[in-house]
Amino acid sequence: MHVQNISPQNFTTRLLKNKTVLKTLEKISDHGTSFSAGTSLALSLVMRPIAIFSTPDVEKENKQYAATNSVCSGLIKFGIVEAVALPIEKAVQNIDKKAEKFLKKNTINNLTKDGQAITNSRSYKLMTQIIKLSTGFLTAIPKSMLTLALIPILMSAIFKTKVPNKKEEKQTQQLTPFTASNKEINKIKEKLNFTGSIDKISKGLGKIIDNKHFQNFALKNEAKDKDIAKHITAATDILLTTSFAVQTNRSKKIKENRKKALIYNNVISTAITLGGGYWIDKLIAKNSKNFIEKFKKINANDPKLNKYIEGINILRPALIFAGIYYCILPIFSTYLAEKVDKFIEKQKS
Repeated sequence: MHVQNISPQNFTTRLLKNKTVLKTLEKISDHGTSFSAGTSLALSLVMRPIAIFSTPDVEKENKQYAATNSVCSGLIKFGIVEAVALPIEKAVQNIDKKAEKFLKKNTINNLTKDGQAITNSRSYKLMTQIIKLSTGFLTAIPKSMLTLALIPILMSAIFKTKVPNKKEEKQTQQLTPFTASNKEINKIKEKLNFTGSIDKISKGLGKIIDNKHFQNFALKNEAKDKDIAKHITAATDILLTTSFAVQTNRSKKIKENRKKALIYNNVISTAITLGGGYWIDKLIAKNSKNFIEKFKKINANDPKLNKYIEGINILRPALIFAGIYYCILPIFSTYLAEKVDKFIEKQKS
């Protein structure tokens, strides 16, 4: 029986030309925010809670709050993406297909060279990538408000913890820019649901792309398109953590003796994730230059090559940041948050 030997080189070539792989990269390019949210949802519901409950020498209720925060955060993030990011991603695809309908002639001429398709323009791709990924940043504060509102509900349902009664809450709760009543939360949900057609959203986004200042920024920074997903993710995480810390500190529904540990856990997790994520991503990006060049050569004649490259640049940091935040870090951050909280309390007493 003759067994055909497949060289590693032939296997790599087949893999990088594989239709399923290319289709996946194209989908990630078109739905970058959805991909990040889906990855976060899967890991926040399973991996992070497992890691948190595996942490030694931490009070049980602190673990419960940290795990519930992980579940709530994943659910709310995914819900907001479905409500906000998906319509925007569809609207961008609409512009990709009918650029002349939604963009001014001057814009198309400014962003393209030698009659190339708008979707092959690096500056245009940078602009649309910023628009798609910015939905996470723009919804960070509503997301943290909804997450904090959901934590006591899930804590009560899953772990049977007591939530302050309504009389107590009416007497003590004061609404601030960082806290919200149930009515205000419902208003936020309503605002996050797009009621207009995709064409209307495309027209609105077209006006943003028509902006001269935005175009000039994209033309100057188009060579940095591979880093934009990473930077927007980092900015979103910083805003989200800051907002969550302020709201948690002011919340009347989280037990006072559990607030600090929950805040420290989030701050430590974000700080180490960003620092470690940037460092690992830099190492991988350095060593992946040859891979990208090989990928470009193998798929040189594919008209969707730019989309595949964009998909790779979204996939790499998303998996790195998610892997650190949801799988590696929770044990360390939960343990350290507990110790910092106890140390500060000792110093006060």
